[in-house]
Amino acid sequence: MVNRKMMGAALLCCSLGFGSLPLLADDGGKGLTIAQERKQRDEGWADSDSKTTMVLRNAQGAESKREIRTLSLEIKDEGDKGLTIFDEPKDVRGTAFLNHSHVGKPDDQWLYLPAVKRVKRIASRNKSGPFMGSEFAYEDLSSFELDKFKFTYLRDETLQDVPAFVVEQTPTDEFSGYSKTIAWIDQKDYKVLKVEYYDKKNALLKTLQMLDYQLYLNKFWRPLKLSMVNHQTGKSTDLLVHEIQFGKGRTEADFDTNALMRAK
Repeated sequence: MVNRKMMGAALLCCSLGFGSLPLLADDGGKGLTIAQERKQRDEGWADSDSKTTMVLRNAQGAESKREIRTLSLEIKDEGDKGLTIFDEPKDVRGTAFLNHSHVGKPDDQWLYLPAVKRVKRIASRNKSGPFMGSEFAYEDLSSFELDKFKFTYLRDETLQDVPAFVVEQTPTDEFSGYSKTIAWIDQKDYKVLKVEYYDKKNALLKTLQMLDYQLYLNKFWRPLKLSMVNHQTGKSTDLLVHEIQFGKGRTEADFDTNALMRAK
């Protein structure tokens, strides 16, 4: 799954649910150890702004595009905050989505709809629904926090000529739309390369590929393309990142609920 930092570079991904403490599995704790290293390597980026094109495709291959901006703020020991603003096309312009990730409790999420000038809170039981008609769910937009999963190391595997750990992540949130996700994690830099999402019947629902990684500030890897395919509907969504800037001086005041209505 994609974390909020990566979604800040393109909106996601890869995080689900809530819990209290990381859970050990019968793999001797190797899955959790891999997850802890992944988390540790992506700490200290502070804040970022990004510009992204969202490409939606229906089952027949017809495309529509949306231009979005995402602001992200790292909150130590709490969960990150993010604000996504839709700029184009005209029918979604001004729509804004606010996410407050948490550790040890459900995330808070709100959606501002300019047509009705109303802020809608996304209830926990509704976070498995599609985000703005895309193949990303609301729950995919949370930051990656260790307490949100039980981790189980499955195997080593080479993916696209890259040695990877394959880790099963079982969400701890009872309202998650997934029974599990399986992540392929680069063994050198701990970049997430691919994620498979399984529905509540344990059938493969979606696959996310994270491509064209670039290194920022000599430490933080960000994918410039995230491609989510829904195997059950034939639909897909690509997120194409055009620009990422760090150190914008964002504060928590940029991520309160009032920010939704003043987003431009």
